[in-house]
Amino acid sequence: MRLGVLDVGSNTVHLLVVDAHPGARPLPAHSHKADLRLAQLLDDGGAIGDAGIEKLVDVVRDALQAAEDKGVEDLLPFATSAVREASNADEVLARVTDETGVRLQVLSGAEEARLTFLAVRRWFGWSAGKLLVLDIGGGSLEIAFGIDEEPDAAASLPLGAGRLTAGWLPGDPPAPDDVRALRRHVRAEIARTVGEFARFGAPDHVVATSKTFKQLARIAGAARSAEGLYVQRELKRESLEAWVPRLSGMTIDQRAELPGVSDGRAAQLLAGALVAEGAMDLFGVESLEICPWALREGVILRRLDHMGTAAPWQTSQR
Repeated sequence: MRLGVLDVGSNTVHLLVVDAHPGARPLPAHSHKADLRLAQLLDDGGAIGDAGIEKLVDVVRDALQAAEDKGVEDLLPFATSAVREASNADEVLARVTDETGVRLQVLSGAEEARLTFLAVRRWFGWSAGKLLVLDIGGGSLEIAFGIDEEPDAAASLPLGAGRLTAGWLPGDPPAPDDVRALRRHVRAEIARTVGEFARFGAPDHVVATSKTFKQLARIAGAARSAEGLYVQRELKRESLEAWVPRLSGMTIDQRAELPGVSDGRAAQLLAGALVAEGAMDLFGVESLEICPWALREGVILRRLDHMGTAAPWQTSQR
């Protein structure tokens, strides 16, 4: 069947269409993205204003039309930290449902971590052993660890690249004192969770997902995306530590000129690098591998696992 997963994230709204059936690898058929930057549309009270809600409704409508055009039979719409943490989340969700017919399922941070872990486990298989999975989004950092398909430990921290950039790095380039303050904040937040994971022992394989990690690996010398999904891509802590001070001194326009860095993500790259560096250091990771599958694929895989039963985010369309 043809499935669509609609991911309303902190940075983008992304419709991924795949051809899939239970027991088979989902095959990408279409991708539709809109850079909405919901995390940046929050007002001082933490609410998404009317203009932001209207933009979200319009983007969801466009995604629904794209899903219809591509013959999607089952649409799985969900939202992550930007909607989850908005002070008017219920109003936002109601407006989207009333005006588009889509009922967004709001995932908790722990659910994000678990579903991403599932996708990584399926990608690498059982031979990867105990996995430590890191995922930097626009609003949060997800961490998961385990040997099965369900992680033994999962955590979500408010350390997304977009959130931190907006709250801590106003300059272009940012002031050295601001960078240092953010570095301290990031490491203090991550350090609080290390003990929760350390009790399970050392991982056999460390994996990262998300656009932030992919771009950091690319500027550190990893293969281009054009070379395909199956090329191994690694990010070494030594390389990342060398890049952080360089990124700190660059303007947004200069970062956008780096290989693999998009204009829309350039502003967030430094904050993402500080989070990645802090996580790798505090968890004692010298090198990690980039996984092309992440949260969206995890949602699809879970749906396939439960094929024949009603998904909690069943969509109704007018």
